[in-house]
Amino acid sequence: MGRNTRKRRTPLATKAIAASAALALGGGGLIWANFYASAHESNNDAWGNRTKAANAQVATVSCPDIGQKLTNVPRQARTEVDGELANLDRQITDAYQRLMTTRQAQAQDASFVQNSILQPLKDRRKAIIDRIKLEITRVGGTSPSDLDALAACTGTPANQTNTGGQQQNGGQNNGGQQQGNNNGGQQQNGGQQGNNNGGQQGNNGQQQGNGGQAGNGPVAADFVDITKVQPNVAAKPQQSGNASTGSFTTRCGVNANKNHNTDNVIVAPGVTNGAHHLHDYVGNQKVNAFSSNQTFLQGGTSCQNRNDLSAYYWPVVRVQDGTQDFDQNADGGGKEGNVGKILTPVQAQIKYVGSPTSKVVAMPQFLRIITGDAKTTTNGLANANAHWSCTGFENKVQLTTQYPICPQGSNVVRTFAFQSCWDGQNIDSANHRTHVAFADANGNCQNGFKAIPQLTMRLVYKINPPTVQNGVVKNAYAVDGFPEQLHKPATDHDDFISVTTGGLANKIANCINNGQRCQ
Repeated sequence: MGRNTRKRRTPLATKAIAASAALALGGGGLIWANFYASAHESNNDAWGNRTKAANAQVATVSCPDIGQKLTNVPRQARTEVDGELANLDRQITDAYQRLMTTRQAQAQDASFVQNSILQPLKDRRKAIIDRIKLEITRVGGTSPSDLDALAACTGTPANQTNTGGQQQNGGQNNGGQQQGNNNGGQQQNGGQQGNNNGGQQGNNGQQQGNGGQAGNGPVAADFVDITKVQPNVAAKPQQSGNASTGSFTTRCGVNANKNHNTDNVIVAPGVTNGAHHLHDYVGNQKVNAFSSNQTFLQGGTSCQNRNDLSAYYWPVVRVQDGTQDFDQNADGGGKEGNVGKILTPVQAQIKYVGSPTSKVVAMPQFLRIITGDAKTTTNGLANANAHWSCTGFENKVQLTTQYPICPQGSNVVRTFAFQSCWDGQNIDSANHRTHVAFADANGNCQNGFKAIPQLTMRLVYKINPPTVQNGVVKNAYAVDGFPEQLHKPATDHDDFISVTTGGLANKIANCINNGQRCQ
């Protein structure tokens, strides 16, 4: 992979995120609020005398996710296009600082946000879209004809941002098998729907309300008492006589050594802070924005099997109990709405399993897979693949659009089931999705795709149960994410790069095909 060394130009205000002023934005949109003082202002000085403050509502502006539309980018243009897509995320992060420093103007002029922030944002997005089209056509490709229509961003009222809250499943990923059936997302199970940004004082004097400690979520409706959710786990496809019934478990630890960064080498190679949120890394120990296939082979591993150099990484989970962590003033951390104490899983199981209808072929070296969608609040649930549950309930309940409140003695469980069908040719694709797919409802790969070992991950967290009272959630927990995605549980996702030595890829496939249990 080539390198794109673009970096953030403008630092964000260190003081911004401690407020419940809910001015958050990122890769797909932005949020603003004309209310509540920031942590360094007095209530009387900030908004107490402003007539619009009392009635102001948080809103999110959803910007189309251009990267998902680019399914046919020629390989020669992908490095530059990925860099421009990262610039789109950075543009809105830069606009965050402008929102934070223009609150008085916003309160005095109802058209300020549209005229001074949204319209210029559209113009800057259009300039990047033009560069993306130029990069594609320069190497002989054809850019989608409707890209220009993706420049504009639209505002959404706060009460419409709980994407998928009434859905019965997590949707389909690449037209494949449904992964989050009957997720219990109904409002009646989601706790009380209260005011965003309740503004109540939390621990250490931080403002902690229904809008989350950072002001951009989670909210009370994002949580559900798991004991009140109806059983919803779908039956597995029936096995055929050709099924591959074995499994291979690799033990790579729980990231106890705190290997973190806010890069994402798959979607934003060469771009520092390309993820805008923090990842846990296990397996390969040298994964960052500037890693390459060659450095993966030299990266070392946290796995007990030293031939497993694969990179397994996912957004961290934080508890918003008023405490902070090392990155409270850092890009991707507190500056971008990801606040609270980082939780290390107490268990992390990584297992490869087979197909119910066929044998599997070995994963190709350096295969990249992303499962789930970090931007479901913008994109909807089509690619959502989040699974949340509690120990003792996993065989009964899996949630996609809500976090579980587990009973005492039960731990939070976060699971992933990756795409298990491969196109047989590509280790990646322009939108990082179309080279892999889920099997259909019967367990079959479609469109000539081949079954590969299905990577599954199960992370267990010991979390004191959050409480919801009068529409306010206390001691909330949430995954890190792009600020405008509001820390919704459906935005959970997981990333994987297959890197093996010593014939391990073939060993995994053979073990699964032979019905063995290996590690």
